[in-house]
Amino acid sequence: MKKILLLAVVTVLGFTNVNAQEIKFGAKGGLNFASISGNNSAGSDMVTSFNFGVLSEISISDKFSFQPELMYSGQGYSFNDNTIALSYLNIPLMGKYYLTKGLSIEAGPQIGYLLSAKNESTNVKDTFKKVDFAANLGIGYKLENGLNFGARYNFGLSNINNLDNSSSKYKNRVFQLSVGYFFF
Repeated sequence: MKKILLLAVVTVLGFTNVNAQEIKFGAKGGLNFASISGNNSAGSDMVTSFNFGVLSEISISDKFSFQPELMYSGQGYSFNDNTIALSYLNIPLMGKYYLTKGLSIEAGPQIGYLLSAKNESTNVKDTFKKVDFAANLGIGYKLENGLNFGARYNFGLSNINNLDNSSSKYKNRVFQLSVGYFFF
């Protein structure tokens, strides 16, 4: 985990030296609508949680930018009224393309570290893998005053099931809505 955070910081600092006048820093938060997919996931229901964190937007050109983020993300699923709450520290590395002034589409990889997993009040963290890889697709709109809005879909790529002798494979699926603000 320390290596992942160090890589994110080095990446941001590396871009800072290249084009320092084109970097913005901010924060954002919003709602998650999370579920799982995979074999034996039929009958599972979506859960609602939240996300929040910090981000940076590094302009590469008038149309392209790179947006690394450090986000807390509440995820999970419900099965027969039994909710599994998963908490992740996610690092999305988003590429953004501006279609028009303010309106962008975004895509990029994400790595997540499992902070906790609970079934009601019981700790079930050992039944889930610690690291989750995902791909994100989204759309965003940024106002000139720094206020921004986004919608993103997170496609889990890795199996999160860590139960011994289980053939079940589950992947996170998360639809996110967010509001943010770039401070400078």
